[in-house]
Amino acid sequence: MARANHRDQLLQGAIECLRTKGYARTTARDIAAAADASLASIGYHFGSKDALLNEAIARTSQEWTIRLGEAAFAGSNASPLEQITAAWVGARASFDELRPVLTGFIEALAQSAWSEDLREQLAAHRREIRRAVTDMVGASLGESAAEVGADPKVVATFVIAVVDGLVVQWLLDPEEIPDGEELVASWWPALRLVLEGQPDPTGVKGAKP
Repeated sequence: MARANHRDQLLQGAIECLRTKGYARTTARDIAAAADASLASIGYHFGSKDALLNEAIARTSQEWTIRLGEAAFAGSNASPLEQITAAWVGARASFDELRPVLTGFIEALAQSAWSEDLREQLAAHRREIRRAVTDMVGASLGESAAEVGADPKVVATFVIAVVDGLVVQWLLDPEEIPDGEELVASWWPALRLVLEGQPDPTGVKGAKP
């Protein structure tokens, strides 16, 4: 039990360093100091400083996903559109708060091109997030998903891709990225305009307006 607590203590120290110093500038000594732990404990619990920082990014991302899910399902009688609207608004509003972690993820992603271990670590964390979002999509659409041929996992993958794209654009040029309300206000009418009266573009099933 003590080891689990100590491991979590190191994670919290790494998260604090991500927020105050960023990914690239954080050293193992910084994390040890923030966690009130020894340098050796980082290697013992995580293998390396980078592995610990990547775990901290994953932990924060998972907590973020849970928060967005709670926002989406806050209204007991909310429609799927209202749920996704709440999630979009919550996601966009949290970018400022999460800037160091979002930047850290981009840095780690770039480094993963040169490290198979790092790539697999990030991919494993991403699979966990995809599973969580898939569960949310399934809960939101309910039995209607099967009726229209919508695969919750595919929908979740698309949603995550959109959020990732917004994050990259926001990190580069935050003043040009609309807020959550603006995103939803333009996205839904445009989607209806595109789909109104159109046949299934896949030629298979689903994609009903």
